[in-house]
Amino acid sequence: MMDRNAALPDIPDDLRQLMAEVGPKWRDSVAKNVDLMIHRFSDVLKRSPRDGVTVRPGISYGDHERNVFDVFLPESMATPPPVVLFVHGGAFVSGHRNRTEQIYSNVLYYLARHGIAGINIGYRLANHATYPAATDDIAAAVAWAHARAAEFGWDPARIFLMGHSAGAAHAGSYAYDPRFRPAGGTKLVGMIVVSGRVRIDNLPENPNAGKVEVYYGPDASKFDDYSPVAHIDKDSLPTFVAWAEFENPLIDVYCAELVYRLAHAKRKAPPSMWLSGHNHTSSIGQIGTSDDALGQAIVDFVRNPR
Repeated sequence: MMDRNAALPDIPDDLRQLMAEVGPKWRDSVAKNVDLMIHRFSDVLKRSPRDGVTVRPGISYGDHERNVFDVFLPESMATPPPVVLFVHGGAFVSGHRNRTEQIYSNVLYYLARHGIAGINIGYRLANHATYPAATDDIAAAVAWAHARAAEFGWDPARIFLMGHSAGAAHAGSYAYDPRFRPAGGTKLVGMIVVSGRVRIDNLPENPNAGKVEVYYGPDASKFDDYSPVAHIDKDSLPTFVAWAEFENPLIDVYCAELVYRLAHAKRKAPPSMWLSGHNHTSSIGQIGTSDDALGQAIVDFVRNPR
């Protein structure tokens, strides 16, 4: 029998000290700091409980070698649970759904242990296909999740998207931009953005500007139209937004813009969270540790999207 209250591993004091040292200098060496946090949080998450979860890895949903995902199911499903499709980041040109054995599966194990099915999505990168190919892949994954709901046991009326970093750009385009909306609607009931690059830019302060151009092209006059935040309106999906104190340049600004645009359009502020002391990578790496406020907020949103 799964013990949902089994002790989650603490973030050790030396890692918290490292986060405090690296955080204010995060923007000076983004790639190096991301790799450092991935490595350190992977070690912590080795002690995160995984019982009570059935994993179906390596399921193909398209023709490309990266059109593959892993399915995470709660072992006990008295009633059909909601399902969250997670989209990893990687600055448009890199990244993998299993960056390590622990990341990003930590997100899906955590959700499944709280009674929420999960799908960890792989998608085509910029060196495989350019905009809007990754969003087309997200659309195909959502359609698959809806069509296969009876087989896997989740509720087809409670499908959520969750994106981190560049993954939120791809997922956000599908969630908000009407050009990607199928005739029957997106079949989504909510969107979760964690440290998401929901506005596209190639500004000098963006260390990944060149990578943005590989995927979206160099014509900055098109970037506003490509940006998920530019397509928010009163009918946009219920959305939860979280970002870290120490972010990749401008991601915090764009997450805040998303909150503002949702609030302005809907005349009601969406649920959001500012992650004190965290950085762009620990914002997602902390899920499955005893620093559990974000995880609990995401679970609460899935149970009650608003």
